Amino acid sequence: MIRVLVVDDSSFMRKTVTRMLQSDKNIQVVGTAGNGEEAIEQIETVKPDVVTMDIEMPVMNGIEALKHIMARNPLPIIVLSAISKEGADVTMEALNLGACDFVTKDLAGLSSGMAGKETELINKVKDVAKKKIKFLARRLELAKRPVSLHGGKRTKHAVLSIGASTGGPPALQHILTSLPEDFPIPVVVAQHMPKLFTLAFAQRLNSLTHITVKEAEDKEPLKPGVVLIAPGDTHMGLKKNGKDVTVEFVKDAGYVYRPSVDLLMLTTARVYDARAIGVILTGMGNDGLAGLREIKERHGFVIAQDEETCVVYGMPKAVVNAHIADVVLPIDKISEEIIRVL
Repeated sequence: MIRVLVVDDSSFMRKTVTRMLQSDKNIQVVGTAGNGEEAIEQIETVKPDVVTMDIEMPVMNGIEALKHIMARNPLPIIVLSAISKEGADVTMEALNLGACDFVTKDLAGLSSGMAGKETELINKVKDVAKKKIKFLARRLELAKRPVSLHGGKRTKHAVLSIGASTGGPPALQHILTSLPEDFPIPVVVAQHMPKLFTLAFAQRLNSLTHITVKEAEDKEPLKPGVVLIAPGDTHMGLKKNGKDVTVEFVKDAGYVYRPSVDLLMLTTARVYDARAIGVILTGMGNDGLAGLREIKERHGFVIAQDEETCVVYGMPKAVVNAHIADVVLPIDKISEEIIRVL
């Protein structure tokens, strides 16, 4: 049985989230709280396995509560986020502070879409509850000196393609902040995330990294040392366009997850063949498996994050079990391996 604490200043939202979670026989809501201070007290009393956390609350908001929890008693926290630019910005901060994942707070009045939102919330609670929490505190220390490039900039690989889902933002931050400012190849990223959130994520990363990070635009050419992040809810692939390789937004691609890691990896493989590096990071499901299999078959290089440092060992596990990964590494070793194989 997974024990959950629901934190929200709205009694309606507390009741709604509780009802959604307890529709699953394997989840028990063991307490509720109306602000961050109450949440901290409840954690000591009811000992939950997972916390769902609102951000905007009186007395103590979710960000302050999150800081306290991760410093004193780290455990998996799922943020309930408003669908707005401000909501996206604060959600990125929460993920950076140690939150495992987020669910957009469009629960009220969605009678037609309630079942899908309920399923999303339940699945995320179950997935993060499986994860031992000891790495969460360690992964907060993301800043480090960038890995140095030795020698000239001639490389045997021409692109770095990365896919991630649950737990991906801090993992991506760790990798990208570790790359040097003269990183010689373009980087493309598919991170499962809704609209608005990828723009906030890209802007945050750009303020922290030594290289340029931006949300991708349709038909935009890839450039060395520039990271292009697929916009939320948009399928992004790569396409050869004369001498350039450009981003291509794809409609009705038939993939479950948006943006699709599989689509990005498949098109990366077809454009770059053996010159592609594919990296699969923490996340639920198996998105990326088919695409990375294509990279592997074309003799590209595949890196998978290890179980110990994943928030959810789903997407990397699928790749590892299929014997596609060339190496399986903790998150703090992946940037070094990327530099090594360039």
